[in-house]
Amino acid sequence: MIKLSKRLQRIADYVSTGGRVADIGSDHALLPVYLLQSGKSRSAIAGELNAGPYMAAKKQAADANLTALLEVRQGDGLAVLKPGETDTVTIAGMGGLLMREILETGRQAGKLEGVTELVLQPNVGEDAVRLWLLEQGWYLANESILEEDGKIYEVLHAKRQPDAEALNAKLYDGSFLPLDWDRSALKGLLIRMGPHLIREGSETLEEKWRLEIEKLEKIRKQMSASDLPEAASKREQFQADIERIEEVLKCLRMARH
Repeated sequence: MIKLSKRLQRIADYVSTGGRVADIGSDHALLPVYLLQSGKSRSAIAGELNAGPYMAAKKQAADANLTALLEVRQGDGLAVLKPGETDTVTIAGMGGLLMREILETGRQAGKLEGVTELVLQPNVGEDAVRLWLLEQGWYLANESILEEDGKIYEVLHAKRQPDAEALNAKLYDGSFLPLDWDRSALKGLLIRMGPHLIREGSETLEEKWRLEIEKLEKIRKQMSASDLPEAASKREQFQADIERIEEVLKCLRMARH
């Protein structure tokens, strides 16, 4: 059986057993091949836009003797799918804004009809993906954060279910955080940092946001060289952002201890 990276394995772990999976931006089709070899998925589609990875995915399917179960298609995003032919869609290894665009374009074209599960791994811009899921009525059932080869990744697991609105309202209410902020600010924080991730409060999450604070500090210091009123206003915004993240990290440390 093919061996996956830690990142891809986490995505595979979230995929429900016994369904039909479509991996969009599949590259070498490692994920769908694993899902079929392990018996977790009963059929798979690997979608890839570029010719090189598309051919590599076809070769991977042939080498694994899975061409009867794994169909490799060339196309842009969810355009490779027909409505109702898959249960789970996985998308990994791209920016959150692009991922959101792919999902929304596919939704408008009816490509998500019949899809009950999304497993998404944006490299950056996770908040854009969480916000889209919330706006479109998907329940964020779980999420995780992991480090591999010096990089930090987040994996989001969303489900389509009738009580998603009530579940999301509870998930994003922020009442578990001992912070004296208004409700909209708490919700924005949870969308940005991850409601499940904050509840878990792992050291990896703290490491990620420590690095983010360092980036914000550098930008704020660079703006100190400017005398423009706009720069002063932005410096204040960055400082307020840093202080809010620091508050959350302090809560996480207290919860762990």
